[in-house]
Amino acid sequence: MFHPRRPIEYHWDMDDLLSELSELEHLGWRSLCDGTGHDVYGELMTAEARMVLANGVVMSRDDVVASLAHAPPWSDYTIDAPTATTIADDVACLVYTGTGHRDSGDDFTAIMTTVYVRHGSAWKLAHYQQTSAP
Repeated sequence: MFHPRRPIEYHWDMDDLLSELSELEHLGWRSLCDGTGHDVYGELMTAEARMVLANGVVMSRDDVVASLAHAPPWSDYTIDAPTATTIADDVACLVYTGTGHRDSGDDFTAIMTTVYVRHGSAWKLAHYQQTSAP
């Protein structure tokens, strides 16, 4: 016979969680603007992390680092309507609409979902996915 489990209770203050994960996203976006993305994401991502881009490309951490070493920088970015969700005591995700702006006018907007895993006192990026914005 099926017995539903008791609901899991997570021990995160959601405002604090949203603040912590948002700061990591801002760190990443700032690095994409100043050309240090390869260093930042090389440190932030777990060894087995994946990024799934809006065009369907799936990248490992090594692929991301190599790609960002030669990527043109964004001139600015916006993060709109971020929300944090707990998945487990040591796993959380941030969902938001992100827009990267380039001086050429080639803006890119997508729904961004980043899954973070807690390693000791630090959050590490385990999975990132872009979904085309409507």
